[in-house]
Amino acid sequence: IKQKKRHMGDAKHFCPVSLKENFVLCPGLQEYAAKYKEKIYYFSTPEYKDKFLENPENYVAHSEPLQAPPLRVCLLGTHGAGKTTCGRQVANKLGIFHIQFEEYLQELLLPKTKRKVGPSFDEDHNEIPEELEDFSQAITKTETEKTKQVI
Repeated sequence: IKQKKRHMGDAKHFCPVSLKENFVLCPGLQEYAAKYKEKIYYFSTPEYKDKFLENPENYVAHSEPLQAPPLRVCLLGTHGAGKTTCGRQVANKLGIFHIQFEEYLQELLLPKTKRKVGPSFDEDHNEIPEELEDFSQAITKTETEKTKQVI
């Protein structure tokens, strides 16, 4: 059985509206498909399909192909694992820019809070809560009593 070749739209099986408006590749669904100029376009939501049908010329490629969104890489790991170092190296090799999330978050919060936010910036983060102080003193007392009994 030979299947008829489908002439897919410029975004292939991805939604051209989400690509154009949000710069995100969202897979289109067959149930939200539309035909325009002998090509089949797939959409991720019925709203995007309606938007496309209102003005399809905004979402089709004219002289050059549609551009894919930029590569996004997220590195996760524990404190001191080398995420920043690896991120900078990957960004240099791929020719993309590097964002260190913690620094970016501080830049956004500083105008609103007038101070840096986080455990390393709290003034009283070196103070031990009273419950823990009492607990640590009790352990120290029992340890000294045990050592006296041994001697």
